[in-house]
Amino acid sequence: MKIILMGYMGSGKSTLGKALSNAKNIPFIDLDAYIAERENSSITNIFKAKGEIYFRKKETEYLQELLQKQGSFVLALGGGTPCFWKNISLIKNADTFSIYLKYHPKSLASRLEKEKTHRPMITDINDDELEDFIRKHLFERNPFYMQADCLITMDNLSEDESLKLLLDKLANEPII
Repeated sequence: MKIILMGYMGSGKSTLGKALSNAKNIPFIDLDAYIAERENSSITNIFKAKGEIYFRKKETEYLQELLQKQGSFVLALGGGTPCFWKNISLIKNADTFSIYLKYHPKSLASRLEKEKTHRPMITDINDDELEDFIRKHLFERNPFYMQADCLITMDNLSEDESLKLLLDKLANEPII
């Protein structure tokens, strides 16, 4: 089974994905890291040099490649991955269990303020405008995120509490 973690940037997909892969004893893949490795460039440099459209095309190509692989793994998507091209359909039509890690925009803004230099989508956004930017993005992206098989509200949960909740949800799924 392929466990797919989706949610807005800064929602802890990579951190929780690594912890989940350790708990389930299956490999962890971060889609952004996979893209960076395959493209021999950082995500920031890909955005700067080739633009978002190029990045999104490559993102779909590599997502499809991963979903066709045999075996189980945990895959942390980029924040926009489910929202572009046919990606949500690829996820829904593959042998996957998808989980939306949901945060309130205020919590996301607080989490992301410290990471702006590493996030090409928000590098140039003022801190006082960040929450509104996130709200707008979530309004656009929620129809995609809400297609996940499971939703976990992450606000006020520690990493350990999040992992326990996620493992409990997975244990109650007959497909895993």
